[in-house]
Amino acid sequence: MLLFLKNLSFTLIVPGSVAVIVPLYAFAHSELVFSAFALIGGVLLLAGGLIYLWCVWDFGVTGRGTPAPIDPAKQLVIRGLYAYGRNPMYVGVLSVIFGWAFLFRSVSITIYGGCVAIGFHLFVLLYEEPYLERVFGSSYKHYCSQVNRWLPTRKG
Repeated sequence: MLLFLKNLSFTLIVPGSVAVIVPLYAFAHSELVFSAFALIGGVLLLAGGLIYLWCVWDFGVTGRGTPAPIDPAKQLVIRGLYAYGRNPMYVGVLSVIFGWAFLFRSVSITIYGGCVAIGFHLFVLLYEEPYLERVFGSSYKHYCSQVNRWLPTRKG
């Protein structure tokens, strides 16, 4: 139960802020009009939310931890969506942000999403991957050789 509450708290505070609060309150200044853009936005929002939830589930059940760097997974998570890409949680969050961009036809949200994507990439390169290599060693190196960082494919 405690692990569930930690994952829920992290989700509401970090991805909730980055993918919902900031795009909606800082950048969404137009009315919603049903269109092909709105349909694409809705699909991206739904897909991104489901991707994120699936990843958090795997972090809790398989990894016995949270996505938060202060309480990371105790086991390397390589199942579910992580079998196809090393960073599906970030992809899910970005899908939500770009879903809002399509829904509101907002260039500002699109630019914000690009900035968040660059931030995610730098965080992964400079902190996350070195940390995971230190903690999980050769199993993480093998995983990296089998699964791409961003594009969902599986080599092995």
